[in-house]
Amino acid sequence: MLKSARKQEKDPEGRMPLAEHLRELRNRLAKAMLAVVLVTIVAAFFYKDIIEFFTNPILNAVGCDATFSELAKQDTGNCARIVLNGLLTPFTLALKVSLMAGVIFASPVWLYQLWAFVAPGLHQHERKYAYAFVGTGVPLFLGGAFFAYKTLPTMAKVLLEFSPADLDNQLPLDDLLDLIVRMVLVFGLSFELPLLLVMLNLTGALTGKRMLGWWRGMIIGITVFAAVATPSTDPLTMLALAGPIWILYFFATGFSLLNDRRRRRRDALGPADDEASELDLTPEDIGEVESIGTTRTVPGQTSTERVNGYDDVT
Repeated sequence: MLKSARKQEKDPEGRMPLAEHLRELRNRLAKAMLAVVLVTIVAAFFYKDIIEFFTNPILNAVGCDATFSELAKQDTGNCARIVLNGLLTPFTLALKVSLMAGVIFASPVWLYQLWAFVAPGLHQHERKYAYAFVGTGVPLFLGGAFFAYKTLPTMAKVLLEFSPADLDNQLPLDDLLDLIVRMVLVFGLSFELPLLLVMLNLTGALTGKRMLGWWRGMIIGITVFAAVATPSTDPLTMLALAGPIWILYFFATGFSLLNDRRRRRRDALGPADDEASELDLTPEDIGEVESIGTTRTVPGQTSTERVNGYDDVT
């Protein structure tokens, strides 16, 4: 009874022994892994629909609906067919797609478990910022993934235009899905750059004024990154990645400038209730030292006698 009551008691500041931290981490990881496994099992029944969702836009843009003899008679342009190579490829592809879907669709669960493990050690205002980061980071990543999904057909069409005439292109499905995943990750993570800058500003490591001074270099750097990250050579795909990041960068700069102004007003009011005030460790002058007369501790000792080698002056 006492043991169970002691377990239910929690430190209001979120402190616990190391063994309790490790036990909680194990439980959080187990719940996150269980959610990923369950969603992966469900996604395995729909993996063909998931593959068609990603490949149909590309196949509609560059797909071949005619035979080789018809292609020789008609000017249909460059096209491609999506194929599978190997006996085990369909099975391994089903596992890969199902696991990828499990990690993505179970992200609210494992993100919550990560947050629940970190949150007790944060201050009240830091928890508020963390909620904003999670609530903003997921839509930004999904927005980048959406841009990648929309630009992939145009990118595939441009790349296949380099093929020699009267040749049929065969696109291995596993390689194509790897390319799609890389593009989605690149676009999604690149959209997180403004959120990273805002986080650095909220922690005091980067000011909005400095971010504003970087705008020329950031525009050039984002453009170069977009040109390298997109496999195609057309400017449309590059601008589809660079343009939104430019807008988000200036939005993050404006937010940081406003936050710097708010921080200056908040510092003038003092620390929050759950924060310790900063200690002023600057050395100060203690002033002139006052001389204190000594008293005789040995009976019969005069003022001219020496105690421990020193004159005892009263």
